[in-house]
Amino acid sequence: MMQGYKIYSLNYIYTTLSKPVELPGIYEFTAMGLMNDRQIDYYDSVAKKKIPKQDWMREKLPADYWGKGTQSRKSNEQWFKWKHGCEIDIQPDGTLKLKKGTDQYSYDGDDFLAFDDATMQWVAPVDQALPTKRKWDEVQILNQYTKGYLEKECVDWLSKFMAYGDKEFSSADSIPKIYVFAKKAKTAGNVRLTCMATGFYPKDVIINIKKNGLQLNKDDGVQSTGAQPNNDDTYQIRISVQIDPRGRQGNVCMLCQPYNVEGANYGNME
Repeated sequence: MMQGYKIYSLNYIYTTLSKPVELPGIYEFTAMGLMNDRQIDYYDSVAKKKIPKQDWMREKLPADYWGKGTQSRKSNEQWFKWKHGCEIDIQPDGTLKLKKGTDQYSYDGDDFLAFDDATMQWVAPVDQALPTKRKWDEVQILNQYTKGYLEKECVDWLSKFMAYGDKEFSSADSIPKIYVFAKKAKTAGNVRLTCMATGFYPKDVIINIKKNGLQLNKDDGVQSTGAQPNNDDTYQIRISVQIDPRGRQGNVCMLCQPYNVEGANYGNME
């Protein structure tokens, strides 16, 4: 059994743009598999082929897995955004316990429909989704299949991938580097202080800006990008705030969870 983690997740995300975007690397439809937030497979509407993104996926899974996956991705190109998957907790005796199953649809960035595996019913957070909810709730075989996938099939695949990717996922966490920089702000006379942590994995970190020992927050104008992927399976995050450069002393970046790493003091920057 893999060491270093207690909770593992396997999710698949399908995204369709309602309008084409003429930008490199942006496709009308994309689908990707993520294990513990690391990409393991990928498909887009231009290449129209499901491909492995980890060497162990390429080595361990047969050609028909990728062929069937390609056909499945092609059949799902009509959805706007669909995320489904499972999260498991490894018990002290080594057994796997389902922590959470996810099957949800979004439209234009807003939640549209989600499956509640406890009640085997669909949940509609917006009125526009109610007709679809009623229709799907009437199809019991669909709900039974969805529950079975989340609680059994997804967990089985995740367990298999955990064994295949043992070396990669049992490696030590990646420790971040912290950078502090400033540039002119929109408000005359002020600067925007930015703290960037990069190269960390997993992606769940908390980074703060402190002034004279006190943590600044949204009420102080702090903005965050949230954790964003790098191209090497690690993540980066930036937070920033406008400050008066005359009061630069005492501004410190602190990555407080889970690493407790302190960045440069802006007051000491040249």
